Amino acid sequence: MRDFDETNITEAVLEQFKNTPNPRLKTVISSLVRHLHDFARDVDLTFDEWNYAINFLTRTGQICSSARQEFILLSDVMGVSMLVDAINHRMPEGTTATTVLGPFYVENPPEFPLGFDISRGIKGERLFVEGTVTSASGERLGNAEIDVWQSDTDGYYDVQRSDLSEPTLRGRLHADSQGRFHFWSILPSPYSIPYDGPVGDLLKATARHPWRPAHLHFMISAPGHEKLVTHLFVRGDQYLDSDAVFGVKNSLIQDFTLQPAGVAPDGKKMSGPWRKLVYHFGLKPVAVAAAQAR
Repeated sequence: MRDFDETNITEAVLEQFKNTPNPRLKTVISSLVRHLHDFARDVDLTFDEWNYAINFLTRTGQICSSARQEFILLSDVMGVSMLVDAINHRMPEGTTATTVLGPFYVENPPEFPLGFDISRGIKGERLFVEGTVTSASGERLGNAEIDVWQSDTDGYYDVQRSDLSEPTLRGRLHADSQGRFHFWSILPSPYSIPYDGPVGDLLKATARHPWRPAHLHFMISAPGHEKLVTHLFVRGDQYLDSDAVFGVKNSLIQDFTLQPAGVAPDGKKMSGPWRKLVYHFGLKPVAVAAAQAR
């Protein structure tokens, strides 16, 4: 195994990996080697370009923290997150479409009761959210676990704001015995993904904008069903057709309807206009997911 050149190096590397004991790992690493080598040959990759790429990935790792995941962001803007999502979520009729998790999800968010206001009083147009959680067949999924999170009126998540003393515009609730839920929040705004790091440098160099259309995030779980990760987008948003992370699907674009002053569905008296969102989530049964994987 000597005298390697651009025509024989790939097979030599594959030979070194041939004894990989895990069959799936062998398949993945072998394909990665082939595609990576083909890419280098295809573009006649220079030393300077390869060193820049290594430095770019190094900086991407260095900027990551408990509040910021730059590698997820890189995956998102390259469309890989949505590609992997599409491959792994071929959804049957009666289920809600999936989309990317995004870089601002926080594990173990605070729990709150039905009807709680997750905005905790910060400024914004009041929004009442209600809906149900069912199986693909329409069966109500009582006590389904629902994580929600969103940006504020200025386009920031709580983890980006040092002035907040507690988690805001995020939390976890449980549907009632009939799969119903409701809570208060504020109307989300379009926001820029973090633009001050390596991913921002990539977008600037390629003349792309960093904006995402306004949306609410949901992560919903119920026994016997595949976890659902999705967004609900505000109809009419200017960035629906140019989402920086390619996460928009037509079925997830919803009306956040303007309501007049009066009494809200939960009995709360509203002195001024407010918004209302109604959505019924459908979850994919595990049996269906397992059958599709075979």
